Amino acid sequence: MNSVHVPNELSQLLEENNVHIQLSVPQLVEKVLSRNEGKLTSTGAISVSTGKYTGRSPQDKFIVMEESIKDKIDWGKLNQPISEDVFNNLYHKVLDYLKEKDEIFVFKGFAGADKKTQLPIQVVNEYAWHNLFAHQLFIRPNDEELLTHKAGFNVISAPNFKANPLVDGTNSETFIIISFEKRTILIGGTEYAGEMKKSIFSIMNYLLPENNIFSMHCSSNIGVEGDVALFFGLSGTGKTTLSADPKRRLIGDDEHGWSSNGVFNIEGGCYAKTINLSREKEPQIFDAIRFGSVLENVVLNSETRIADYDDASLTENTRAAYPIEAIDNIVKPSIAGHPNTIVFLTADAFGVLPPISKLTKEQAMHHFLSGYTSKLAGTERGVTAPEATFSTCFGAPFLPLPATRYAEMLGEKILEHNANVFLVNTGWTGGEYGVGRRMKLSYTRAMVQAALEGELNQVETVRDDIFGLNIPLHIAGVPDEVLQPSKTWADSQAYEMKAKELAAKFRENFKKFTKVSAEIEEKGGPIS
Repeated sequence: MNSVHVPNELSQLLEENNVHIQLSVPQLVEKVLSRNEGKLTSTGAISVSTGKYTGRSPQDKFIVMEESIKDKIDWGKLNQPISEDVFNNLYHKVLDYLKEKDEIFVFKGFAGADKKTQLPIQVVNEYAWHNLFAHQLFIRPNDEELLTHKAGFNVISAPNFKANPLVDGTNSETFIIISFEKRTILIGGTEYAGEMKKSIFSIMNYLLPENNIFSMHCSSNIGVEGDVALFFGLSGTGKTTLSADPKRRLIGDDEHGWSSNGVFNIEGGCYAKTINLSREKEPQIFDAIRFGSVLENVVLNSETRIADYDDASLTENTRAAYPIEAIDNIVKPSIAGHPNTIVFLTADAFGVLPPISKLTKEQAMHHFLSGYTSKLAGTERGVTAPEATFSTCFGAPFLPLPATRYAEMLGEKILEHNANVFLVNTGWTGGEYGVGRRMKLSYTRAMVQAALEGELNQVETVRDDIFGLNIPLHIAGVPDEVLQPSKTWADSQAYEMKAKELAAKFRENFKKFTKVSAEIEEKGGPIS
């Protein structure tokens, strides 16, 4: 292995006169404005444009093929290997590039709210607004912690440094490269700040399981009785909406670990989608966007600087980054006990999955590995009918280890702590998309509340003939017929045909899991 001393070279860079370390939020806001990186909005937030890239670039994400990790990573399209030589060459080029900048910005903080296992991180940025983003998204140290802070992982982001694929060995001008041995994430060629957030999450999804801690792409909250709930779900399933409950305090909205002590938030902030945001629908998020928050690709009125959250002319993926303290109803620090209830959310556009069902351990592991939801017609070019989409463990792009490793940890946690697991369909009822209608939010809230309060733990159920799911017969506030999809369709044969079509997609997708136990495959998935 090439024995370059990467951390030492970074230390030398950070001793240069152009380096600003641990600027406060007001100082960073001043820098953003004076450097013309963004604009001040009517609420005091900073509004920025990320230019060409308004989302992640998964085809440009790599992990360095290093001796210590090469037999552990689940290599493939999502975890692409790249050589140490390619990383080292780009590393030197990026550092040389940053040395020539008038200013660079450094944030020191942590990933992981549990102090026993938290990772000290250091984020080095070309842009002041990227550093403000890091300040708001990761866990901020107090003065005492800052004195003894020693980075266990570095993020180096130089968006204006563009790679030459023919020379640098990348797929494009953009690169996001993780080196576990050098403890460094190298980002270039993209201004999308979410790459920093998700790269840290990716390394935590490697480091935490290595310490026997289950890492999870989910939101989490806690009730007045101390009961903890987890919400897993892909975009559009209602994860943010359902976990933001005025009767429960938020632990975190996106990334968590589950250790022998309980759950903890990996982050110190929130990165919320803002398309069609309103105070009426999402008051907590709406009111959190104030001084120090960062708005990405949100269109402003040129005179009033009021954000137009309905304008998707730059992208549908408009975002707001703010510290978790901007939400009133939170747990601080962001740690809690072991979950009592786990909710898997799906938006089934086929209209055949029950609105709620109680899962066995095998079913929980099967649906966790599947990570099912639907792409809707009109959301992407070429999508003319609902399409089933599967994202392993509800977060496939961020999982360096084989998916079965995470599923096994889930199964162990369910057994150890007797957690109840529910599959909740926030999608369609009475027919597929275009025929049926979206499940009423009031019904979904009533079902989730019943699950969280333990009312469904011993309730009478009926078994679905196609998916094998156990469906409650009665839930207060929900008509009985709504609970069983087959009874909501006018044409029972059309229902059965569509349900079997989706069941076949589940089975076909599950074939990729070659190391899953026969018990999970046979008892966890569709039965017809």
